[in-house]
Amino acid sequence: MITTQVRRARSPALAGMVLLTCVAMLAGGLAWRAALRTIDARLEQSLILTLRALETEIDRFRYLPQVAGQDARIAATIRSPADPLGIAATNRYLEKITALAEASHLYLMDDEGITLAASNWALTESFVGHDYSFRPYFQQAIAHGDGAFYAIGVTTGTPGYFLAAKIVAGADVGVVVVKIDLTALERAWIAADLATAVVDPDGVVFLSGKPDWLYRPLAPLTPDILARIDEDRAYVGVDLAAAKPLQRGSPDWIFDSQAGRLRARSAAFSGGWRVVAAEPVTPALYAALGWGTGMALLCGFGIGLAKIQRQRRQLVTLRLRQSDMLERKVAERTERLALEIEARRQIEAELRAAQETLIHSEKMAALGRMSAAIVHEISQPLAAMEASLAAAELSLQTAPAKTAPRIETARNLIRRMQRTTKHLKSFSRKEEGRLEVIDAVLVVENALDLVQPRARAVGVTPRLIRPAEPMLVRAGRVRLEQVLVNLLLNAMDAVEGEARGKIEVTLEERAGELRISVSDTGSGIAPEDLARVTEPFFSTKTNSEGLGLGLAISQAILAEFGGRFEICSTPETGTVMTAILPRYQGDVA
Repeated sequence: MITTQVRRARSPALAGMVLLTCVAMLAGGLAWRAALRTIDARLEQSLILTLRALETEIDRFRYLPQVAGQDARIAATIRSPADPLGIAATNRYLEKITALAEASHLYLMDDEGITLAASNWALTESFVGHDYSFRPYFQQAIAHGDGAFYAIGVTTGTPGYFLAAKIVAGADVGVVVVKIDLTALERAWIAADLATAVVDPDGVVFLSGKPDWLYRPLAPLTPDILARIDEDRAYVGVDLAAAKPLQRGSPDWIFDSQAGRLRARSAAFSGGWRVVAAEPVTPALYAALGWGTGMALLCGFGIGLAKIQRQRRQLVTLRLRQSDMLERKVAERTERLALEIEARRQIEAELRAAQETLIHSEKMAALGRMSAAIVHEISQPLAAMEASLAAAELSLQTAPAKTAPRIETARNLIRRMQRTTKHLKSFSRKEEGRLEVIDAVLVVENALDLVQPRARAVGVTPRLIRPAEPMLVRAGRVRLEQVLVNLLLNAMDAVEGEARGKIEVTLEERAGELRISVSDTGSGIAPEDLARVTEPFFSTKTNSEGLGLGLAISQAILAEFGGRFEICSTPETGTVMTAILPRYQGDVA
């Protein structure tokens, strides 16, 4: 039955999750397609602008080789390549034309591809005398009248676009070549952060707004293409075989190491070139995720509203039907709470009684530890008093003058026993839990009086270092006295049997706190036992009559007074146990 109910409860939730997932996927897919269409439109516009800019830049120099070749100095040099005066005049002419046209280089080759004159004739990287017959633009010009080729310069090491024109001078033939620097376009793309590139007929990027795209193929190159590129020496110093392709399967996507996945579009250009424009799809992905999430949330909100309305109707029905039941349950619960409160009060009272009994039991255990010394403390005055009274009886007839001092001695012994029994009676009674302002010095003195019989039995006299003024604290007199008795008895147990044992009690104020320290010269506490000495029923004394609760109860009593307990012990040197209480700062009536 329960399993069936659980399944019934899960079915609407599962159906809702499936519905939200479908809505999110549909909205995300539509948003993704719309974003891609927007990106494609921007890329098409970018391609149009790039094609026009590239065409404009090349058209500036397209007819320069043919026009420059019409000069008489060019024709004279083609006919007489060994005339030094003619070559010098041609060099200066090419140099001047290059400066006026703002071209990169302009040079003249003979029909075998040897450079006869060049605009950079005066520079160290002069083209004069070099053989460029391997270049496709030279071969195309000789065969068809003109040629074009993009490559990295063999002599200068800088890339450029070479336009060549065949010049006929009578029976002789020459070729005039202009080298165009297209890096200005590249710098503009980089400045605008455009993912734009120009690709040669083999699919190798030679101009790009992304520097890490340069000289990388769009698709993997075949060995035949690599061999031909190497033969043409188009990209000198570039290892195209090791270059990682930019596309992976589909030509519509480019994978960039920094921008990630990019949407790509391309357009054809003259000479077999292609211009590629790309744009990151991360915004489109975020848009799709946003639309999908938003529509899912909206749908979920609608489902939630419908569910809330349904639940409200159900709740109204339930409230109308179950008002009597709720009142009955409230009454039953109130009765149970009353019983629980009464039971808790009884348990708390029993716990307080048990705690007081435990504290009193430990107090009686402390008295038990001192019982032998107390009996000796009382029996000794009794014996002396008996002897004094017997002597007084005998001297009553023979020496009446000696009777009065003997009776006074007996009275003093009685006072001594009365003082001892008074301390014992005060110490043994159960104290109420209220706190009062007391002088801690007087409490310490009472505790020393209580343990005095035990101290004489051990053979040690505790030394009290007391301040000149009262030390006021808010505490329970008897319970604080019990703490000090426990500390003193522990100290006496530590020095028992030692010939030069010492116990010292010190009261001092430090930072608004009263510190009552009981130090002894005993054997100390082992480091492994130091952290456990305040645990209940833990004791390192094998022959002790105590319950092992003295320090635990003392710590609890100090905590009740707002104080704390510190123990410092050094093996074979001694132990210092300190009770720390806040000083009372108020007025005392």
